[in-house]
Order: sequence, then C-alpha cells, then structure tokens
Amino acid sequence: MRTFLKEFKEFAMQGNVMDMAVGIIIGGAFTAIVNSLVNDILNPLLGLVVGKDFSRLTADIGDVHFAYGNFIMAVINFILIALVLFCIIRALNKLSSLRKAPEEEAAPATRICPYCKSEIPADATRCPHCTSELSAETA
Repeated sequence: MRTFLKEFKEFAMQGNVMDMAVGIIIGGAFTAIVNSLVNDILNPLLGLVVGKDFSRLTADIGDVHFAYGNFIMAVINFILIALVLFCIIRALNKLSSLRKAPEEEAAPATRICPYCKSEIPADATRCPHCTSELSAETA
C-alpha cells in the first residue's frame, strides 16, 4: 500500500498533471467569462438589432410545448462563443508572434562543387566525386 501511495504521489506531482489541473481551472473561469459576454452583452444587443427575444419563441401543437426559441438561442450562443474564442486566440497568437525573436538562417549543410557540380558537404576540402581540391573560398 505504501508503494502505491508513493507512486500516486509521484504521478500527481508530475509537471504534466499539475499543468493540466491549472489548465482545467483556468478553462472553467474563462468559460464563465465568455458565457457572460455572450449571454449578458451580445445576446441582448442581438435582440435589440432584430427586435425579438428568441428565447421566448414557442409553439404549442396539441398538448406538446415546443420551445424552439431556446434551440435558436443555443445555436446563436455557439456561433457567438466560437467567434469570441477565435478573436481572442487570434489576438494571442499575434502577440506571441511579435514576441518571438527572428530566427537566423542556418548555414547550408551542403554546397555545389564548382568543377563537377555535385552536391558535397559544406566543410569538404576535396570533392568525393571528381577529387578536385577545394578551398574555403571555392563555392
């Protein structure tokens, strides 16, 4: 039992598990913010523009009550949440690309022999194909 608890402790304290836990907690808080933005700001604005509150649309057929307005609102909420997340992720990606240092071009690993036009290692002093002697300037 002691070995099991020790293994569990090592597993729970690994970086991946802790990162995942923090991500889930932040994701829950972020979900609340995005839902509030959509439900409390964007949906009422949409209602003002269209002139209707879709969530109140219903139909009664016989004894069955269809709240099809709730379905319309769920679809609109999905589209708005996807749009908000897209805009946020796009902005974050733009910020992260601005922070990245420009990568220097790597020196080529090969070069062309000026005599036989074969591809040879960049630091070669003799061509393995035509056996010509190469200097550092010959390239």
